Amino acid sequence: MKISIALTNYSWPDGPVHLTGHLLDLARRVDDGGIDTLWVADHLLQMDPTATIDEPMLEAYTTLGYLAAATGSVNLGTMVTSASIRPPALVVKMVTTLDVLSGGRAWLGLGAGYQRDEAAMTGLPFPGTAERFVLMEELLQLAAHMWAGDHRPFDGPRHRLDRPISNPQPIARPRVLIGGMGEQRTLPLVARYGDACNLFDIPDGGTTLQHKLDVLARACDAVGRDPADVEVTLSSRLGSDETAGAFADRCDRLAKRGIQHIVLVTSGPWSRRELDVIFEAVEPVRALD
Repeated sequence: MKISIALTNYSWPDGPVHLTGHLLDLARRVDDGGIDTLWVADHLLQMDPTATIDEPMLEAYTTLGYLAAATGSVNLGTMVTSASIRPPALVVKMVTTLDVLSGGRAWLGLGAGYQRDEAAMTGLPFPGTAERFVLMEELLQLAAHMWAGDHRPFDGPRHRLDRPISNPQPIARPRVLIGGMGEQRTLPLVARYGDACNLFDIPDGGTTLQHKLDVLARACDAVGRDPADVEVTLSSRLGSDETAGAFADRCDRLAKRGIQHIVLVTSGPWSRRELDVIFEAVEPVRALD
């Protein structure tokens, strides 16, 4: 099983003058600690339900560019980008640029978006649900088109590109992660376009998780795809007093349910103690099937 870190909160002490130092320290420790991916939230405001909306938030892709320069091995991506807030060719170019500058370590993390309040406060577009999914599928199709080096016109439902040149091409075609657990739209899109999905750790003894995995398997079957080709990631919070041993035991139970990759978040900014717990658990968790 893989372990990733999601960076959702930048409220370290000492204010913005020292924020760079905290971020650089975290990035270097994660890079050296056997962590698979360092994810960042794609918000303009602090939307973590355990925080307040006026706490610090950094723009995602600027932050990822900084992290690409500060690290050498950890993969990088957003958890996740809302498909409707940027033109699709711009998103493809941003992720391509991240991949090139990081030496082939970029993910395209994508979702339909859900924060109507944030959109209203910041002037971001927030179309209706059906339209957001149209835009998400269009972006997925355009990414495949451009990363295949196809310069022919792209005619999507909302955008036409006369000559969608993507140069340079990615060093390694960015893997596509689709976030969300919706059964009617999201999981079928995972089956058609996703290299990975991201599910949520619901505290109900695994009932919801198993149901969503079954839905995903049926969606894959419907398009003739082996469900084993989709990497299943799970977003979960690290407990405030969780030890490395307890975390490894929890990962073992999740691995038996079919989870291949756990993405950890925490309340507040990551602390050195929390990172130490995760680093201690990396090797036993990696050994899990």
